[in-house]
Amino acid sequence: MSTPTLSAEADRGHGFGTTPVFLAAISTILGAVMFLRFGYAVGNVGWLGAILIILLGHMVTIPTALAIAEIATNRKVEGGGEYFIISRSFGTSIGSVIGVSLYLSQAVSVAFYMIAFAEAFTPLAPWFESTFGIAMDPRFISIPGTIALIALMLKNGASMGVKVLYVIAATLLVTLILFFLGSPIDGFDPSSVSFSKTVMNPDSLVIVFAIVFPAFTGMTAGVGLSGDLANPRKSIPQGTLIATITGAIVYVALVTKLAFSASPEDLANDQLIMSRIALWGPMILIGLGAATLSSAIGSILVAPRTMQALATDASLPIGKANAWLSSGVGAVNEPRNATLLTSAIAIFIVILGDVNFVAKLISMFFMVTYGSLCAISFLESFAARPSYRPSFRSRWYISLFGAVVCLFLMFQIDPLYAILSLGVMAGLYRFISRTRGVEGQDLAEMFEGAMSQLTRFLHLKLQVRSRHEKAREWRPSVIMVNSRTFDRRAPLELLRWICHRYGFGTYLHYVPGKLNRTTNRESVKQRDRLLEMAEKQSLAVYMDTIVSPSMESALAQSLQLPGVSGVPNNSIMFEFSDSDEEGILQEVVHSSMFCLGANMTLMVLRHGAYHFGDKQSIHIWLTWNDRANANVMILLSYILLGHPEWNGAEISVFAALPKDQIDTQREEMEALIGDGRLPISEKNIQFLATDDLESFKKLVIKNSSDADLTLIGFDQTGLKQRKADLFQNHPELRCVLFVCAAEAIQID
Repeated sequence: MSTPTLSAEADRGHGFGTTPVFLAAISTILGAVMFLRFGYAVGNVGWLGAILIILLGHMVTIPTALAIAEIATNRKVEGGGEYFIISRSFGTSIGSVIGVSLYLSQAVSVAFYMIAFAEAFTPLAPWFESTFGIAMDPRFISIPGTIALIALMLKNGASMGVKVLYVIAATLLVTLILFFLGSPIDGFDPSSVSFSKTVMNPDSLVIVFAIVFPAFTGMTAGVGLSGDLANPRKSIPQGTLIATITGAIVYVALVTKLAFSASPEDLANDQLIMSRIALWGPMILIGLGAATLSSAIGSILVAPRTMQALATDASLPIGKANAWLSSGVGAVNEPRNATLLTSAIAIFIVILGDVNFVAKLISMFFMVTYGSLCAISFLESFAARPSYRPSFRSRWYISLFGAVVCLFLMFQIDPLYAILSLGVMAGLYRFISRTRGVEGQDLAEMFEGAMSQLTRFLHLKLQVRSRHEKAREWRPSVIMVNSRTFDRRAPLELLRWICHRYGFGTYLHYVPGKLNRTTNRESVKQRDRLLEMAEKQSLAVYMDTIVSPSMESALAQSLQLPGVSGVPNNSIMFEFSDSDEEGILQEVVHSSMFCLGANMTLMVLRHGAYHFGDKQSIHIWLTWNDRANANVMILLSYILLGHPEWNGAEISVFAALPKDQIDTQREEMEALIGDGRLPISEKNIQFLATDDLESFKKLVIKNSSDADLTLIGFDQTGLKQRKADLFQNHPELRCVLFVCAAEAIQID
């Protein structure tokens, strides 16, 4: 699909390498949740439960990291990180929805981490209260800290943020070394450790997972720097994968150290338990401050760049806002205005001080983003487009697994928040797509390649199956070749009803002439009209055109085509109006006789101004010549009843037989009905005695002149002998479908 190109790509921003991607990701992974909540996790679910949570978290992050690595090595990744990848794969409407959600998550994350940053100063609360005489409020730290961080970012931009990340990463490294060199807390015996031991009345695994899941959302932090990377196709995969693997190793080692260093009760009740285990306790508080500050820096680096990319694509419904937020400062296009917006959101949330509600939505939106990235990788791999040639390849089943796990975990964490977040995104999509005038197009384009591959696979399977196994049941697979498409409705209406659910239909508009540039151009024009008609009328029929010198050659070509369902067509339909010229009826007769050798069920519709009336009555006439036709006509009638427009209609079956055959045929039909071989009720069948053609005609007119649709059978011999007269029978009837079955079918 065609998408706009971000202007920021002109100079690759700051020209960073792989290290900033790794640092942004690892400093967010090793963040506040690791310091404050991993002890709680081990205490409530035990070491085994904590390992399971880490595995669950990485069932999301590892497929996502692999998907990012794959997508980033296929296309030139510009500014906007995850938003750019998603919008260029799913389309700008869907990309905008996910991008807005992702941006809000990143912006609110700045506040979330700054509030957690204030937790590092909790040990100073007694001193603060004794010195100033008031209770310490975490906002005394978080608000000025946020303002100071914003001021530094506005003044120095991304270059300062990356330099700080080096310092913070070094601090985190020292903090973890001192923690792992520490000893168990006083009075705890490591030999008493049980891998499954928990506190009394522990929180469930799902609750604990929901609390610690934000620890797994930092893996893509470095992707947001895509517009400032010298070689994003190299740096994003390497930095993201290394950070993800490093984080997983550290997490497993950390929960193991916690389990062998303190009792479940101490782990669950003391959120700063790591400071009691470390070789030098205060370093944990320093590390906590550094971790939360680094996460906040990572978020405030990434969020404005996501917003700038959104605005550059004119994704926001307010035009002036797009122009203002997309503008950058200096040669590196620093997103100054987008940073101001992000700062305002962050300060507002920090002042509120309670982000429990927003934090859950953050997790949900991150989960949607990760699931989308995995889905892109799966769809691209499955679609097998020639233009999709990444130098690094994940596996389609890993990506599919990651997408499914994301959706599953959303509802496991909190079904209400999952539904709320998906509802918000659905509303955003409808609003944005309507604003752009492209409602539904992105969704169709997103699955087009995958659907083509799936269709090809299923067609091949059906073809092989049909070769080795006789079809267990007959269902109409109807083809129709007609040049009178746009001046009558009845033929396509009938085909639409038959193909609504149980049948398959192919409609070919016939364009007479030899295939050349002129006729090909005309066929394309007519096909566009057909598709427009199909969309307006919701036709479940495959529509196309065929160019051929004559109707006979057109039929010869089309009868050899495979059906749209992947199995051969078994029926062909013709039509004429009771007001048509004689030449059209002769064409229908000639075409019907030509198709006799194709072993297909013939259907000829005679229609007029009545146009199926109220669609309340279908009459079926069975005679001594309809042993092969009976079940086909009955089945077609019940298929019509399956369409909503025929809801409530009634089927009446009239068996017109010689007097000496009525008793025998009645017993035979009643036996078939009793065995379930005929799907009709005895009360719907009338047995009428008739010994000649004239009395039969009178019976038809007497009983069916008011029917909305009448089905009458015929055979090949009758068609060859009577020709046009066959279809002109019973002129008093309104709409008639003449049916000649290729062979008798069984109805189970």
